Amino acid sequence: MNTPVVVVVGQLARDLVLSVDAVPGAESACDATERREQLGGKGANQAVGLAQLGVRPRLVAVAGDDVIGDVLLDQARRDGIDVSAVVRRRGALTGLIVELLDAGGRWRYIQHLSEAVLLTEHDVAAARHVWGGADAVLVQLQQPPAATLAAARIGHDAGRLVVLDGAPRQCRDELLAAADVLRADDQEAELLLGGAPTVEKARSMLEKGPRMVALGTGDGNLFVWRDGHLRLPLTDERVADTTGGGDAFTAALTASLLRGDDPSTAARWAVAASGVTVGHPGGRPDLRMADLEKRARELAGE
Repeated sequence: MNTPVVVVVGQLARDLVLSVDAVPGAESACDATERREQLGGKGANQAVGLAQLGVRPRLVAVAGDDVIGDVLLDQARRDGIDVSAVVRRRGALTGLIVELLDAGGRWRYIQHLSEAVLLTEHDVAAARHVWGGADAVLVQLQQPPAATLAAARIGHDAGRLVVLDGAPRQCRDELLAAADVLRADDQEAELLLGGAPTVEKARSMLEKGPRMVALGTGDGNLFVWRDGHLRLPLTDERVADTTGGGDAFTAALTASLLRGDDPSTAARWAVAASGVTVGHPGGRPDLRMADLEKRARELAGE
């Protein structure tokens, strides 16, 4: 079986995670108990997760032309990510995300993601060659609407599996019509559906194009597809940091579907991957096939 290839369209950034006992107030300071600096951003995190699950990711994102961009792209290559389609924006500073994580697992973000390091429709069109030979395209909807719609349409027109991550706020009908899978966390799902997710509301999304939706419910996830649905609770791991759970979830869901797994199996892989990732600080996943397979079977009661 050939190794699947996925085009990941989204954010690349320097991810700085500082663990503290408590976030200091104004005009005060504290020492960090732990510090992590790593390749980050939703696009890069999902690409890393896919590579760890035996998929070949091709990242479409924007970095500045600074030294940090050089360092992050070098790390991405070592992670097994094809970065040939990453745009180096002249004069721009590569995106930065600073996470303050307190002892209770509560996070606060301070980020510098200027307009210059967001994808444009032109960037996506110029990278369309990386769709050749790909099996799927994974699109983060946090990028500008024109860019995400262009990415989804290129994938759809090429007959690839199109996975959307987030809640479409603009071009909603056009994006859903181009999608095969839609993933939204609990806040995004409420925004998308106008309230708490239900099977009936989720099925209304299927009528607009997707073959499967995976929606956060606060205490778990609801998966709905054409001839079935499944509710899975959150796993019982100790939660250190929730920030990377969604990216690992989407990567594992995509990888499982590309292996030919049925929707319920793919759902369990997604939840298992998320559960593993929230157990450590930072958004970078650390996924191992054998571990996830065991956890997915446990979720199935095997």
